[in-house]
Amino acid sequence: MSQLNIGIMGASGRMGRMLIEATLNNPNTKLAGAFVRSISSLIGADSGEFIGVGKTGVPLSTITLDGVQALIDFSLPEALDEVLDACLAHKVPLVMGVTGLSDAQEAKLKAASEHVAIVYAGNYSTGVNLSLNLLATTARVLGLDADVEIIEHHHKHKIDAPSGTALMMAKAVADARGQHLPNALVHGRHGAAKRQVGDIGMHAIRGGEIIGEHTVEFIMDGEIIAITHKAQSRATFATGAVRAAEWVATQPAGLYTMQDVLGLKG
Repeated sequence: MSQLNIGIMGASGRMGRMLIEATLNNPNTKLAGAFVRSISSLIGADSGEFIGVGKTGVPLSTITLDGVQALIDFSLPEALDEVLDACLAHKVPLVMGVTGLSDAQEAKLKAASEHVAIVYAGNYSTGVNLSLNLLATTARVLGLDADVEIIEHHHKHKIDAPSGTALMMAKAVADARGQHLPNALVHGRHGAAKRQVGDIGMHAIRGGEIIGEHTVEFIMDGEIIAITHKAQSRATFATGAVRAAEWVATQPAGLYTMQDVLGLKG
């Protein structure tokens, strides 16, 4: 079986380096492109030598999708237009891992998915996506009898808050209870206001080098159910994203999630 040619957008970033390594370590995939911003001083450097695994023959460069069969993007929201234009021009499927997209950018992503296959998820961890199913089941059974609070921890360098994963978790709970976001969300608390029935509390904590921890508490009179996921390595996100690239490369145009990739829907 031939290897899938994968391109990595944002290759010089923290996640980009992990994605390069995950692509190289997967026997079914081949690194075909490692892309950085046009102003980067790293352009021309060998991607393998850059991450310390030896020469790959794939230099860091601006985005060009000739020969690329699937693109993984964990860069920044500012690069979205360039990424979508390239994918549409070359009919290349996309795995989108950028969080913090605006409503207008999400609309562009959805429009592009009418022409190419796109996986869009706030988290590519298998454990997180299994947790979403557990959250939906718990919320469906308990309904509005449980007060729900979401607490997420991330490193001090993270730009967006709440995290994409926390929002995915909130949506899983809200959908299962017949609620709508963002109406049900209450971000933090201050002042003198009583908690309202159906509120989904959201609390974002930033500090140190925490990779990512999420806890959803279902608080009832007399007992509490807490569902927690802790990421111990970013490698789990990179491995999941490469798995998503393998999957999306064979799919028709459409907008998919990691739940589709793992066969967890329905």
